[in-house]
Amino acid sequence: MWPTSLAILAAAGVLFCGAASAGTKLTVHVRTYDVAGRTGAELIEAMDGLGPRHGHATRAIAETGYTVHWQLDVKRDNGICRLRQADGTIDLTYTFPRRTSPSSPALSRRWDRFMAGVRQHEHTHGRIAKQMMRATETALAGLELQDNWFCTGLRWDARRRIDTIYADYEAKQNAFDVSEHRDGGHVEHLVMALIKP
Repeated sequence: MWPTSLAILAAAGVLFCGAASAGTKLTVHVRTYDVAGRTGAELIEAMDGLGPRHGHATRAIAETGYTVHWQLDVKRDNGICRLRQADGTIDLTYTFPRRTSPSSPALSRRWDRFMAGVRQHEHTHGRIAKQMMRATETALAGLELQDNWFCTGLRWDARRRIDTIYADYEAKQNAFDVSEHRDGGHVEHLVMALIKP
């Protein structure tokens, strides 16, 4: 198996409490890095040397990174703290290789099929992250608690719910990668289809 792998890098979710803006927001960024090669094997070797870092010793073909922020609008009335609105922001960044060298029509077709599979893999990570945001919105809806003047307990409960859902969805991200990276799995098929003449 080639040391290069498709990978996910997920940054820790951060909870911000303060004035809320309207609605949950999604921003998407796409970054590329250049690779060159006359054969599929040379392109794989270039990705292995230039792709985004995945751990200390390996690099990934592509990567999905994201950060999550939540702003909570909390109001206290008659001793009851209520979460009036929870606005989430998810910032998704996809990193993909970009072939810069000329190639034969056959290699171009194999590259296009390879990249379609790579994009599908990374966009699945993006969909799982967006599902996490929806699950968090549902978990926070209607949250209220008899609490102190600073609504400390309610804010702690909101953070606990956010962290629990985040952990659940990180487990889903990891399970997806385990399935895709198994011997004979989707990633291996993508790589071998690019390499074969």
